[in-house]
Amino acid sequence: MHSLITSPFLGQYLVLRPGHGRGVGIPESRYEELRVAVADDRPAPSWLHEATAQAWQMPLPDGGLRETVLVRERSPYGYAKASWEINLGCDHDCGFCYLGEKRFEGLNWDDKLRLLTMLRDAGVLWLQITGGEALIDREFAAAYEYATGLGMMIQISTNGSQLHKVRMQELFARLRPYRLTVSLYGATGATYDAITRNRGAFDRFTRGLDASREAGLPVRLNVIVAEENAHEVDAMVSLAEDRWGFPYQVFTNMSPTIHGEAEPLASQAQKYVKTRRLFTGCNTGHTFFHVNPHGIASVCKIGRDPNVNLMTEGLEALPRLGGISESLQLRTGGCSGCSKVGTCRTCRPRHLVPYSGQHRRSSSSKAQ
Repeated sequence: MHSLITSPFLGQYLVLRPGHGRGVGIPESRYEELRVAVADDRPAPSWLHEATAQAWQMPLPDGGLRETVLVRERSPYGYAKASWEINLGCDHDCGFCYLGEKRFEGLNWDDKLRLLTMLRDAGVLWLQITGGEALIDREFAAAYEYATGLGMMIQISTNGSQLHKVRMQELFARLRPYRLTVSLYGATGATYDAITRNRGAFDRFTRGLDASREAGLPVRLNVIVAEENAHEVDAMVSLAEDRWGFPYQVFTNMSPTIHGEAEPLASQAQKYVKTRRLFTGCNTGHTFFHVNPHGIASVCKIGRDPNVNLMTEGLEALPRLGGISESLQLRTGGCSGCSKVGTCRTCRPRHLVPYSGQHRRSSSSKAQ
């Protein structure tokens, strides 16, 4: 497997090391120099030796670069990031989950490979693999390895239930992820197991986090605050800071399900709900997109309709997301006559809009 990636990225050029946060910006001329050096299997230029030593204290081999550097070609589509729900199944059953009913279904292996190749060809350099629970998919490890081999920097969103398993630790030691984003639902077994409705979940979770800390994996914790665990907020933060030393964020705002049901909102701990920032638009659909377990691409996890089916329409359909994004940014279906457009704190794709003859509300992204 390659040790370095060089790639276009939003009009710039980068040298990256898989599994590491730092990158090196380079001019186009040096990107072209590396393309030629890799194609001809030439030794690394002196500036690359200096850059890798400074960024990662990484020596380069004296021979040719073909086995060391993977060159990502320019893409006519211009996307840089994507998220992919490998499945919607989960081994937890949290009542506030934005997925609602969690069906374990998705693409077969051949179509997973085809989809990941399309993501590479679309220009995706950073890929988030999520779910459901991504790590329980029987083809997760193979898909993760394939995506890494295509030259994507992988972030994995997980509930951490599988991290205690030796095979997962061995996989991430061999192919280090860019980031492991792990949700934390409680500071005690009683609370954690009650929220996840999974007996013994807290014990498995803490063993997995202990193993990940020992292995030096790049874990980031999402501390999920709900009515059921609000009394353990300080204890959850203490786990993140004192037991594991992982960076963390605290999430307090719940979202409707992706099917429009409002049940998760009842789990919000009102004392901790935060005022959202003003919505000023975003570049989703233009440089970023989301793909569900069936290969259907939307502008993001929130704005799932309209969409394009990559498996039936192919990569050529992807640019339609730009127009879809612009239409979603203008949504005011739930706020007819609203005079607060310039001060609204709700992402426009969340607004009520007609869908399939009914009013439906889109969800916010999963708290992972």
